[in-house]
Amino acid sequence: MKKVVCVHTAMALVGPLTELFKEHFPEVQVEHIAESSLIKEVIANNAVTPAVRRRLLDYYNAAADSGADIVFNTCSSVGDIADYGNSVARVPIFRIDLPMAQKAVSEAQRIGVISTLPTTLDPTCRLLRRCAEEAGRDVTLVEGLADGAFAAGQSGDSETHDRLIAEAAQHIAGDVDLFVLAQGSMARMEQRLSELTGKPVLSSPVLGIKGLKKYMNL
Repeated sequence: MKKVVCVHTAMALVGPLTELFKEHFPEVQVEHIAESSLIKEVIANNAVTPAVRRRLLDYYNAAADSGADIVFNTCSSVGDIADYGNSVARVPIFRIDLPMAQKAVSEAQRIGVISTLPTTLDPTCRLLRRCAEEAGRDVTLVEGLADGAFAAGQSGDSETHDRLIAEAAQHIAGDVDLFVLAQGSMARMEQRLSELTGKPVLSSPVLGIKGLKKYMNL
């Protein structure tokens, strides 16, 4: 059985991804490496610091040492480090948001990027532009930052978290054909935002797992 190690910068997706792998990709053994201080450091510095970069690369190689066949990088804020890791780690690194980005650029020209963290917007937009270039597509990206939603979610105020995301999406809905949710933890808003805006909404967890399964030819 092939082994997938998910590397997280927070704990939010550990449980949900474990269940999604059971449902969509039971052919693999799944383990997790998670360190919540990573995303806290990224947020505090409004950037991926050299220390975060070093620790992530260490985790990728620790996963290889544990027998992983591939690393599933689950945090879009550190997506650029996952891309770099592919050139230096001893196993492939697969970004959870790659299949979502590929699907988005294949289906829409005007794409709304919704995020609860400013540090996730830039890496997600870079990924979308790269995927568009690789596909020979011309896209326009419209950013929608749900300012304060991440803090609300961290404090347990899910109502405020969801309301701020909905407001950010509705604010730019008239300018886009499709939305992507920049963070996997926002996936539960997919259907609600589609109903509120009348636009397709993509999130990364299920698409990422299905894309990983295709990539691994299993």
